[in-house]
This record gives sequence, structure tokens and C-alpha cells, in this order.
Amino acid sequence: MSKKTFLSVAAVLILAALAATPASAQLGGHNFRGDWGLTSGSQPPPGWWFGLFYVAYDTDTVRDRNGDRISFDPDRRGSVTAQGIAPLAWWISDKKILGGTYSLMINPSFPNTRLEAPVFGLDVDTGFDWGDLYLQPINLGWHRGRADYMAGLGVFIPTGRYEDGADDNVGLGMWSYEVFAGATWYLNPAKTWNLALSAYWETHSDKEDSDQQVGDLLTLEGGLGRSFAEGAINVGVAYYGQWKLTDDDFGVELPAGLDVGKHQVFGFGPEINLPILAKQKLIAILSARYLFEFGAESTTEGDTFFLGLTFPVGVDFGS
Repeated sequence: MSKKTFLSVAAVLILAALAATPASAQLGGHNFRGDWGLTSGSQPPPGWWFGLFYVAYDTDTVRDRNGDRISFDPDRRGSVTAQGIAPLAWWISDKKILGGTYSLMINPSFPNTRLEAPVFGLDVDTGFDWGDLYLQPINLGWHRGRADYMAGLGVFIPTGRYEDGADDNVGLGMWSYEVFAGATWYLNPAKTWNLALSAYWETHSDKEDSDQQVGDLLTLEGGLGRSFAEGAINVGVAYYGQWKLTDDDFGVELPAGLDVGKHQVFGFGPEINLPILAKQKLIAILSARYLFEFGAESTTEGDTFFLGLTFPVGVDFGS
């Protein structure tokens, strides 16, 4: 239950500023990899869920289309530290559509990116600002014995500051549309072991004031977890993979023979979810996740830290 768009500002800056050759550059999409974890395919019980999430992504590594690290003079090597604060409001209703529980999610973002690229003479700090808005107008959830399922539609709305060619954008200047589906399977009758997998397919409009268009993206993410204390605590390993399915359109004709490639990257790392109780009543859920990237091609390779608090309001835990 974390943010999908608060690092959108970094998606173009990282590769455009750190890549040594145009053949390594890619246009970034909105879907932030690894933002769902151990129970990515499960919809919570009916009621309101309010969340506040923080993420930090750090990298000084860019991989080319063959997966080799692009070398820099150590004194001129660039880095990106991208942070984001993201509130969330998720309403799970009692209404059924196609047998699934209907819900609606809205997710604003406040990103901040620090970019240092001495090789290009860049030192940019965008500051925290209003970023692009994520909305799920349709989210359906099913609970079937030892499995949960979830599917729906999402849209990223370009509300963040954006100007074509600027190096301090806090939005991507485009609309993105997402179709997703996922499942969480409980591997034993006691439901103490859970395995989750969710898939997101994302397509994009042209960028504002340009003919550039980001290629379609496929993101898979989830985790394997073990629950304790009657399911109140869940710990395990989260993972993700992301692939660009179609070529970027850079809005210009590329030089003959230039193969930009399509990016891919994977990540995994520990996750823990803990309840915060007061007089035996659940007040909030504390979530923490640290992900290490590997297997990157035509993109950056770094580490991501998530920290989140989710507050249930009027939730019927008996559903």
C-alpha cells in the first residue's frame, strides 16, 4: 500500500543526466517498481484506509543495454537521491461488481530529487513539491478461501510541475493509464504463509509540448511472507521485475544504427508489517521495505527504502 508516482521526477533525469551515451537513455514511466509487497493481490476489509508513505531511492550506477556498468571518472561520477512523501486515501465499499468488492483510491505525491552529474555540469535539487496524481477509479477485490484476488484500472494525472526540456520537473508531463490484476495465495490451511504476484501494464500519452512518448511498461511485483500473532505481523521478502515492452518515441529521428534498447530491472529485499495497538484496538499498520536492484539493462541500478503508516477508519474487520 504505497505510492506509485512520487519519484516520477527522477525517471527522466536519472538516465538523461547520468548516461554516457544516447544509446543508454530511456524515457521513464509513472509506475514505481516495488511499491507493493507481501500481499500485493489482497484488498483490505471494507471501510476507509488512510496512509502516509515515505520512500528514498539512491543510485550512482547506470547499466547499458547489455547490462554493463557505464564507467565514469570517479571524481565526476553522478548520483541521484530521490525522495517522496505520499498520502493515500482508499475507500473499500460494501458494493459488489462481478462478485468483487468495489473500491476507489486516490494518491497525491510530493517528490524531491537531488541530481548531481558533474560530467554534465549539473547539480539540481527540485525541493519537495506537488507531483503527479494517481487515481484508481476501479479497484475490485475477491476473497476465495485460501486466495485473494484484485484487479482494476488506474490513471496518472499530470498535476506536477513540468516544462519540456527543464531539469527540475516534478512531474512527467503526460497521462498514463494502467490495467492491473493480482493474487495472494495462502500456502497452508492456517494461512500463515502467503505468496503474492501482481501485474501492471502501463501505456502513455505524448509528453506535453513535445512529440515524445514513453513505451509501454510491464511491472510484476509481490512477495513471500510468513505471518505471526494470528496474522497481525507479516515478514518476508518482497520482489519486482519491470520491462519496457515497446520502444520509446523520442520525437526525433535517431541516428542510423543507434539501438536504444528496452530497459529491464529486478529487485528484492526484506519487508515487515507490524500492527500498532491501543487497548487491543488496531490504530495503524507500520510497513517497512528495503529493496536491492539487480539485472538492470538500459536503466539505473540502486536501492529503495519504503516506510509507511496506514490507518483504518470505520473498518469492519469481520468482513
